[in-house]
Amino acid sequence: MTSNLAAVSYGVNLSPESLENVRKVLADAGVAVSSESQGGDDRFGVFTAGLAGGSDTATDLAEVRRQVAAAASAGIDTAIVPETLRQASRKLLIMDVDSTLIQQEVIELLAAHAGKREEVAAVTEAAMRGELDFAQSLHARVAVLAGLPVDVVDSVREEVRLSLGAAELVSAFKDAGHVVAVVSGGFNQILRPIAEELGLDYWIANELEIVDGALTGKVLGAVIDRAAKEKYLREWAAAEGISLEHTIAVGDGANDLDMLSAAGIGVAFNAKPAVRAVADAAINMPFLDAVRHIANV
Repeated sequence: MTSNLAAVSYGVNLSPESLENVRKVLADAGVAVSSESQGGDDRFGVFTAGLAGGSDTATDLAEVRRQVAAAASAGIDTAIVPETLRQASRKLLIMDVDSTLIQQEVIELLAAHAGKREEVAAVTEAAMRGELDFAQSLHARVAVLAGLPVDVVDSVREEVRLSLGAAELVSAFKDAGHVVAVVSGGFNQILRPIAEELGLDYWIANELEIVDGALTGKVLGAVIDRAAKEKYLREWAAAEGISLEHTIAVGDGANDLDMLSAAGIGVAFNAKPAVRAVADAAINMPFLDAVRHIANV
């Protein structure tokens, strides 16, 4: 039998019982397992099942994903991925930055220097849940930074830490000849050295206005919001001659939803409930390089 889908399960404790539950859920969803393989490392395990007997039409794929997500075992996630994406010779990986590529929310680190971290964190949380307009919330959060000396940007840059597995994920995609991009509602001043060090193909974020050695509390130009994230996904894929069906988008907040929806597969990484509810797949462990296994890289 020829597989047209793959079920990729991953978790920190892939037990025989959990894998048997995956098989049962797939059978209940009307798809047959045609092949199996296991992998992973000492951090998390991976179980990949080739599927046959189902359909990869959008409606049927969504239903299989819904049934698999609803019956998931605790600590185990399963992504249902079209083999056309997994076997594509060139793919584009596009990621959010704050709380995805990196572990922190940069605006909160900056706000801490103004004594406003808790206030700004509450607004960030509401925006990521989709309760506030992102652009308006960003302007409000950046306003509290007015007057901070520019050297706080350097201090915050030193505080930023990549998510676990992020460097390995980027390296694996690049080494395999794929394209890696990030699009961020954060700030170029923080992202630029990270993007250069990782060798990203494309990246963009907001630009903090700096006048006379101090932050003005404003951003320059149009805000990178959820619509902009989708726009750049489409533009960069087109520039590389890569079909949207061969793109993988990863994010955690409501401003990532359009990008996740437009990509060949949208992955919610330790995401807000509203994002997990609509994403094609979810990673609920701290290892970003699980995306490699989803995409077969």
